[in-house]
Amino acid sequence: MTKEDFSERLATLRTNKGVSARDMSLSIGQSAGYINNVENGINLPSMSVFFYICEYLEITPMEFFDTGCHNPSKVSELLTASKNLKDNQIDILINLAKEMRK
Repeated sequence: MTKEDFSERLATLRTNKGVSARDMSLSIGQSAGYINNVENGINLPSMSVFFYICEYLEITPMEFFDTGCHNPSKVSELLTASKNLKDNQIDILINLAKEMRK
């Protein structure tokens, strides 16, 4: 993943969460313009700040780098919600997801 890819991924995930760059910056204990600087490719976060970013976004570092998943926090929410479903209910969800991808 390039620096540009990292910046774009962060912007996408933050937008999916519905928060401003300023609010996210302040929530992770950084200056108001911090996330804007990362998204604009000016800076990259340290490893410790990257972990705070992932925690804030409610995703794992692995999910951050999984660019094949557009909204990993929503996928995780769906997985959690489906854990206690019966087999036939899970089959319905699977078929629905397959139909929606068409």
